[in-house]
Amino acid sequence: MRSSYVLCPLCQTRKARRHCPALGRQICSVCCGTKRLTEIACPSDCVYLASAKAHPAALLKRQRERDGSAILRLLHGLTETQYHLFLFLLPVVARQRGVDLVAVSDDDIADGAASLAATYETASRGVIYEHRATTLPAQRFATAVAEHLKEPLKNAPSSLERDLAIVLRRLERAARDVRKALGEGHTAFLDLAGRLASPEHVTSPEEMRSEPRLIVPGS
Repeated sequence: MRSSYVLCPLCQTRKARRHCPALGRQICSVCCGTKRLTEIACPSDCVYLASAKAHPAALLKRQRERDGSAILRLLHGLTETQYHLFLFLLPVVARQRGVDLVAVSDDDIADGAASLAATYETASRGVIYEHRATTLPAQRFATAVAEHLKEPLKNAPSSLERDLAIVLRRLERAARDVRKALGEGHTAFLDLAGRLASPEHVTSPEEMRSEPRLIVPGS
């Protein structure tokens, strides 16, 4: 008789075999290792936390290497301005987890990015029209990005709108493709953005070592 198992409630992909005292549920070892102290408020007496502090896991190192490889693929082919725009928007992606207790997925990020990209594409052709996302979480993300860009866009050249459209299309593609690259669940890109936005997570590009700033051409 085949033994039954429960999927990890965090990634919905791997088998849940490790008891998490913070969540009071079984989770997988990968989520335990990569979400520890970032998305999971681990108690100080957690045996897995104590073990990790005593013996830094190779799992975390592999996760960082995979994250670095994934982000480099996402940035490939972007200009310097587009590169900085992409990194400038990642923290906005990361902050969408658990907004108003509404579950947000990578599909919502893709939808929101696509709608805002269409708005900037239309504006670059001289037509002002706000494209709307199809879900509430997606529209909240699009609104959050627009607010994040409001100050940097003041007095910026019109070419920046074209760059933004390209970057938002890249974000849309990333939100759809990262789960395949990392073999994770429906929040793989959100999780990646959260790890990259964490001050404890260092990836290979030097620019990841400090908070990215937006470089506006001609400024």
